Amino acid sequence: MTTIDLSPLYRSTVGFDRMASLLDSAMRSDKAASGFPPYDIEATGEDRYAITLAVAGFEESELDIQVEKGVLRVRGKKAEDGVEKSYLYRGIANRSFERKFNLADYIEVSGAELKNGLLVIRLVKEIPEAMKPRSIAIASDSATLEHKDGEKAA
Repeated sequence: MTTIDLSPLYRSTVGFDRMASLLDSAMRSDKAASGFPPYDIEATGEDRYAITLAVAGFEESELDIQVEKGVLRVRGKKAEDGVEKSYLYRGIANRSFERKFNLADYIEVSGAELKNGLLVIRLVKEIPEAMKPRSIAIASDSATLEHKDGEKAA
């Protein structure tokens, strides 16, 4: 397995500690992924996304969507119908699956719907007010700056 040296990146960035583990897990999951079910990731607008999974044959009760620690996990488990069938050809996948998607910071799941065999999971990026860019005033006289407790700066 190929490893990537990210040390040059760390010399000029702060707070990207998760990057190495995300890249490592992405490389591992790509090799282990079976390709089922197929999916699309679409940008539907500014700060809005949709993940569409082809889950033909699955009912809502057989699908489970969870988000935990920045990972979106979609699972499908077919319920046993108890009827023995004799297939001449079987091309429709009828197996359980699990797909994981690593979500960037502030990406939240806003909803999901199942229609015509497609599971669409809607995502939105909601940056908290405290994290949005803001202007900082520059004081011209350091003697007029006040500390939070009301004392004048020296």
